[in-house]
Amino acid sequence: MPLIIGAIIVIVCTLGGYAALGGKVAVLWQPFEVVIICGAALGGYIIANPTNVLRRTLGAVRMAMRGSSARKQTYLDLLSLLYQLLKLAKQKGNLALETHIEAPVDSQLFQQFPTIAKNAVMMTFLCDHLRLITMGSEDPHEMEALMDEEIETVSHENQKVAGALQTVADGLPALGIVAAVLGVIKTMGAISEPPEVLGKLIGGALVGTFLGVWLSYGFVGPIASKAKQMYEDEDKFLHCIKSALLAHMNGAAPTVSVEFARKVLYRDQRPSFYEVEDAVGALPPVA
Repeated sequence: MPLIIGAIIVIVCTLGGYAALGGKVAVLWQPFEVVIICGAALGGYIIANPTNVLRRTLGAVRMAMRGSSARKQTYLDLLSLLYQLLKLAKQKGNLALETHIEAPVDSQLFQQFPTIAKNAVMMTFLCDHLRLITMGSEDPHEMEALMDEEIETVSHENQKVAGALQTVADGLPALGIVAAVLGVIKTMGAISEPPEVLGKLIGGALVGTFLGVWLSYGFVGPIASKAKQMYEDEDKFLHCIKSALLAHMNGAAPTVSVEFARKVLYRDQRPSFYEVEDAVGALPPVA
């Protein structure tokens, strides 16, 4: 929703200001300029990026439009899930986690938190490292190094998409100049026409420069920036899991482990200590 509101503000302020100055908005309707700029940008994007980045681009744009899942309630669900898992491990041993992490789809414990269970990246990270713990990994330093490597890999994969979108944004003004130059070439072919015809042709050519800059700084650049920030927010889920598991491996109680995890969250999204305490206190007994 914020992205749509921002886009409307960009459109209204730009075109409204132009119209208020006495400009004719209809003059800006140059569909072939749009085809040249957007088509060249799309073609360049396909040339520059591997298939996996292309496949994830629409997902990044959709995420920028609907907003990140990194919200207080989602973090509260994750902290509650971690508490349940670590409490079970403390009560019955780490091997008690095996049935849950091997088939999380069938686990009633995981299904209490559907938002977390649907996040493939988070679930893979959590279950893989819990599996290592159940297999006997006891060195917190080795586990921390391994988790840091995976978090860095996930972050790098995500930022590829945001970086690719930013590259398009950086190139759009130049593609706008290409469209303008082509318009000028067309104009020069009609140099014998009267001034009013030449003026219309020159105005149409300059629209290309306008569109390239407008699309870059008004739309694609902000979308790329928002995608980058949201991917960074998504990384916090993994840091949260990492902190809880390391605290557990160092012998901390489930409540303390969850508090370690809570502390890594951004302040505007972090549940309070008492919110977490109330949430875990309302959970059913682990089985």
